[in-house]
Order: sequence, then structure tokens, then C-alpha cells
Amino acid sequence: MSRGGGPAAAAGRGGSAGRAPGERARNFGPSVKRIVTLLGEHRLAIVAVFVFALASVVLTAFGPRVLGHATNLIFEGVVGSQLPAGQTKQQAVDALREQGHGTFADMVSSMNVTPGRGIDFHAIGMTLLLVVVLYAASALLSWFVGLVLNRVTQATVRTLRTQVEDKIHRLPLSYFNRTERGELLSRVTNDLDNLSQSMQQTISQLVNSVFTVIAILVMMLTISPLLSLVALATIPLAVIATALVAKRSRPHFMAQWAATGSLNAQVEEAYTGHELVKAFSRQHAVETRFDDQNEKLYAASWRAQFTSGIVMPTIMFLGNVNYVLVAMVGGLQVASGSLSLGSVQAFIQYSRQFTQPLTQIGSMFNLMQSGVASAERIFDILDADEQSPDADPARTPDTDSGRIVFDHVAFSYTSKRPLITDLSLVAEPGNMVAIVGPTGAGKTTLVNLIMRFYEIDSGTITLDGVDTSQMTRSDLRERTGMVLQDSWLFGGTIRDNIAYGDPTATPEQILEAAQVSHVDDFVRVLPDGYDTVIDEEGGGVSAGEKQLITIARAFLARPTVLILDEATSSVDTRTELLIQKAMANLRTDRTSFVIAHRLSTVRDADTILVMEHGDIVEQGTHDELLAMHGAYYRLYISQFAGPADTDDETGLAEGINSGGVRS
Repeated sequence: MSRGGGPAAAAGRGGSAGRAPGERARNFGPSVKRIVTLLGEHRLAIVAVFVFALASVVLTAFGPRVLGHATNLIFEGVVGSQLPAGQTKQQAVDALREQGHGTFADMVSSMNVTPGRGIDFHAIGMTLLLVVVLYAASALLSWFVGLVLNRVTQATVRTLRTQVEDKIHRLPLSYFNRTERGELLSRVTNDLDNLSQSMQQTISQLVNSVFTVIAILVMMLTISPLLSLVALATIPLAVIATALVAKRSRPHFMAQWAATGSLNAQVEEAYTGHELVKAFSRQHAVETRFDDQNEKLYAASWRAQFTSGIVMPTIMFLGNVNYVLVAMVGGLQVASGSLSLGSVQAFIQYSRQFTQPLTQIGSMFNLMQSGVASAERIFDILDADEQSPDADPARTPDTDSGRIVFDHVAFSYTSKRPLITDLSLVAEPGNMVAIVGPTGAGKTTLVNLIMRFYEIDSGTITLDGVDTSQMTRSDLRERTGMVLQDSWLFGGTIRDNIAYGDPTATPEQILEAAQVSHVDDFVRVLPDGYDTVIDEEGGGVSAGEKQLITIARAFLARPTVLILDEATSSVDTRTELLIQKAMANLRTDRTSFVIAHRLSTVRDADTILVMEHGDIVEQGTHDELLAMHGAYYRLYISQFAGPADTDDETGLAEGINSGGVRS
């Protein structure tokens, strides 16, 4: 932003404010804890989610047990119909032993069977009805959990989005100078959306899976401790596999989203400057750069998804091994009469349900990793150093004359490269102060210090006798109007863009500002007049007309101090003269700072400051500075005289002093 050794020189333009991919991977736990803290703001809703999720899981957990009872009723009815009627169960068991069917007799002895009695279909029907009721109630509770959790998740993301928006307004200008715009946009859009989707899809499953594991484990232990040990044998292997994959996949997800941000930054840059790209026939270079970055994103995404995708098939394999072991041991226990067939059937269902939550965790593992990686990138913004807080209590100038004093001001973007070392100047009310000098002299930096876009290292800057560091930034900037070299319009009508300087302005005041700044001259010929809609890039109006609109915006604010940073650089000579006339109308009792490269625009300035390397090397009026034959004299010669021989310098000076311009 600065032409005087700005932060681009200090930090490297295009450098990311975020950390290198994978550097924050070690903060997976703290990042998750931070997300949980955000969710904790909705404690009552979270408690309701846990309670209803637990109830839903418990009801579902009873389902296999009840179904196992139905299986027992069927099996006992089939066995009972095969035994002679009129006998007791013990008599039937003794008879089977005498016939040499000891294994069958052991099984019958463990069953609740009545010899000669078949299947009790009424009992089976009531049991199945109970199962339907259990599953229906569980589904209803699960739906309620999803509804509440959806509200909690979206409210949390809304809060986080608000925090990011508020944080952006508290960040110093240096942060934006060292951060690619596309990278920042990617964080506040793509990463927030990804975190929202990840939370929405994983939290519900995670809560349900944890409760399911606990409930199913309790039910399995009540059926058979032995089979429970068999079922738990593969769990440590699943945990180890998940931990190993997590360690390897986390850096890849960080790299994936970092590459996404870089790609977005490149696309945004190429789109914004598409005319320049075509003008220099750099389409191929842009496409090549895009392909390289796209390839990096593809590689990072592929590695992240492939690595995390290993979890689910691994857990499924271990689950199948678990199923085989349970079926084998359970079958032996049924044959020995230690367990009923219905109990084994229920346990097998439980074992499948026990591994299912682990499989679900594996399937959403990549979402969790991706969401946390995005959260870390968002937290990078929230944790960035903010601008210094406003003074409390703050001071307010008693007058609005616009007298600005720099008293031995020193400033540098980095400690290793001082820019302004000892700058002192006085800008009297109503004066037009022009700032000229070569590129990199520190002209824009000087006015940025007035606006407190950067904080000075030492010295003081006062406005109407009050140190600007003791004023609130809003109060200071409300007294200051600024028009930049790069004009920027917002999407909306021309009237809306002018009114941005004062949202409370009346239509008459807007029209007055437009007339003074000569916007009215070209708006009147537009079909929709002041209701003409323009986009963010100012499409539909020329570069000079865009600048006039931004000047009208500043005029409408009626500031105490006016700052024009190369405001006439993009307008033609006639428009430049119109702007100068408009400036003359507003200079009464107002201090004006004008940064200009074209010295023709500052000939009438009350004071001209010539800056070199951050210092004011000359100060005076146009005629006084020319007479000094110093830095201003050399700038003037370089602009209006063209190359000149040393022998001809005397005649050239005479031509300048007489008001002529030598071609």
C-alpha cells in the first residue's frame, strides 16, 4: 500500500498469514477443545441432545434382546412340538439322555420348553410389536436429536463467522498487506463452510456412536462375559490403526486446505487482472501457474483422502474377524447348553452393532480431520495480533480547525529497515499541503500515519492539539476524508456509493456533493441517472468517473481533514482541473493533504513537502522550491523538461521560473 517501503517490502507481498501446512497439526486436540468450548455456549441444548441421544440408543439396544426372546419363542415352540405331550420338561430330558441324545438333552434343559406345545404366535406377535414400538420411539428421539443439534451447529458457526468478521475489523492494515486476498477469502468462506459441514455430519454420529458402544457393551456383558471378551479382542487393533492413520493424515489435510487457499488467491488475482493478463498475452503463464497449483491441491487432497480412507476398511475387516469369532464361540455355547439360541442371536447382533459405531467413526474420520484443519486456519485469523486498543478514556479535540502537527515522528515497517526517522511538520487549518517525491519516499506512509492505519514508533501526531493516539480511531477517521489512488466502488447505485460517505445524508446533500465534485455532469446523461447500478469493479463508468464518485463520497462526509492520495492520477486534464476547482471550494477551514506525482496539480499548494527516504528534505511554495534548485527543482525538470544537457540548465530554469514549459 505504501509507496515508501511498505509492508510488502517487509513481509513479502503475497505471503500467507497462516502457518506452513502441517505446522498446526500438533494442535489437533486443542483445536477440538476450542470447538467444544464454542458448542458449550448452548449448554441446555447440548444436555438435551445427550439425554435424548442416550435414550434413543438405550431403546435401540433393547431391540436385539427382545428379538432374541422372539427367536427363543419360535425355537422353543419347534422343539416342544417334537417332544411327547403329557411329560414334564425334566422327564423329556431324562428320556433323551436314555436314548443317547445327551447334547440335545443339555440344550433342552436350558430352554423354557413345554413338551407337546408348539409355537405361541400370540406371544411372538406381542414381542414383535414391542420391538416396533422400541425402534419407533428410538427413531423419533433420534430425529429430535438431529433437529436440536442442527440448530446448535448452525448457531455455533454463525457465532464463529461473526467473530471472524469482528476480528477482521480489529486487525491492523499490515495484516492485509501481507495476506493474499484470495487466501483470506478462502478462510472466511471455504474453511467456515467446511467446518460447518464437518460439524453437522460428525457430531451427531459421534455422540450416537459413543453412547451406542457403551450401551451395547453393557448388553453384551449381561448376556455372556466370555463372548464379550472375544468381541473386545479386536478393539485395541482398531484403536491403534486409527491413531496411526490420524498421525499421517493430519498434515495432508492441512496441506489440502492451504493449497485451496493459495489456488483461490491465484484465481481471484487472475480474474481481477484479466485485462492485464490478456494485454501482455500471459494467458499461458497464468494457465501453467494454475495447473501447477491445481496439481498441488490434487496431490494433497488425494493423499489426505486416501490416508484417512484406510480407517474404514481396516475397521470393517476387524469387525468381520470379530463376527466370525463370536459365531464360533457362541455356537459351541449353544451346543453345550450354556446359552440359548436367542441369546447368541442377540449377541451376534450386538457384536455387529458394536463394530458399526467404530466403522462410522472410521467413515467420518476424514471429515473430522478436514473440519479440524479448517478450524485451525480460522483460529489463525482469530489469534492474529490486533491493532492496539483505543485509549480509555479517549480525548476529543475542542475545535474542528484541522491543524495537524508531526513532532519528531519515527516509523518503520520492520525494525531492520527504518523508513521515517525524524519527521516534523505543521499543517495549518485551511492550507493545502502537497507531498511530492520519488516512489518509495514515504508519501503514502505519512498520510497513513495520520489515519492511524499504522502506529508510530516514537514522537507524536496531534490533531487540533490532541494526540491522535489518545483519540478513538472512529473519531479520528470521522474527521478525515480520504480518496485513494485505486478507486473502489461498492455494488449498488451511484447514489448509494456517494451516500457511503454519510448514510444520513439527504438527497439534496448528495446532489450538492455530486455537483461540487462534477459527478452530476456525467450522471445526468445516464438513462437511470443516480439510480444507475454499478458493480464492485465500477463497471459501466470510466476510471475518471469512478474517481469522481469516490471524491464526491469524501466530500459528502464534510471532513475536517482531506487526504487525496494520487486522486487525480486516473483522470484526464479537464477532469483534473474540475477536481482542483472542487477542492478549492472545500478548502476553507479544512486542511488538505495531496499526494501527487504530477507537479502541475500542486503548483497552487500553500506548502509543498518534498520527501526522500522518509524525510522531508525541502519545504515551501512552488516558486520558493524552484528557486532553491534542489530536489523539487530536479523533479520538476524531470517531468516537464525531458532530457537536458548540463549547459542548457540555466536557460531551462529561466523558462520554468517564467511559467513556460519546455518540450
